[in-house]
Amino acid sequence: MATQKSGMRGIASTARAKLTAGARFVSARSYHRRRASLTEQHRLHFDLLCKAMDDPTLAAVLDTYEADIPLEKQRQFLFANALYVNALYFHRIGALTLPELYGHLRVICQNRVFREYWEATRHHRKSLPDTSEESTLGRMMDDLIQELDGADTDEWWVVGEPPEEPT
Repeated sequence: MATQKSGMRGIASTARAKLTAGARFVSARSYHRRRASLTEQHRLHFDLLCKAMDDPTLAAVLDTYEADIPLEKQRQFLFANALYVNALYFHRIGALTLPELYGHLRVICQNRVFREYWEATRHHRKSLPDTSEESTLGRMMDDLIQELDGADTDEWWVVGEPPEEPT
């Protein structure tokens, strides 16, 4: 009888191990599928922006600013958007932690044209749900820019407190 119980425990233990391994495989596969989808989405977004930067008639489609923006400035804004989205992409795939993303964005915010782009697209971000990741990161950028503007130091690389990684 003791041998039968021991054998049943062994079978249950093996079954549990196989189920755990299967769940890990499915989880890893789902992660890789999501990462591949994000990569494809990023590539498509970048291709569309490049086409718009090269062709004024296509750039006109993306002109949703509240003020008249000259074509050359629109092209700069499209490039600023590409830089910002690229940083978000690297964060989303896990290549940048949230504090690293913050540091990267702190550098981008040193550029006058990027800041103009950010201000010109403020109303775009208002349409995002408050709980979305993009809205949260947008508020982080707004706070960072405000802190940079209010800093009493020329050492911009120490301004602001990088956020902690969520647990």
